Amino acid sequence: MDARLLDILVCPICKANLEYRKAQSELLCKPCRLAFPIRDGIPIMLEEEARQLLSDGT
Repeated sequence: MDARLLDILVCPICKANLEYRKAQSELLCKPCRLAFPIRDGIPIMLEEEARQLLSDGT
């Protein structure tokens, strides 16, 4: 994942900064408790593609 891209990407819902989880290949929005997938190096920033995080952040 390109570091420059990570610097400018924000959550499409609340505009918060995202946390990159390399092992899971996803970007996390902690305020919205959503994980956006990264497929073939491309972040999928659609709410309907995101998975809801559990209360423990997984």
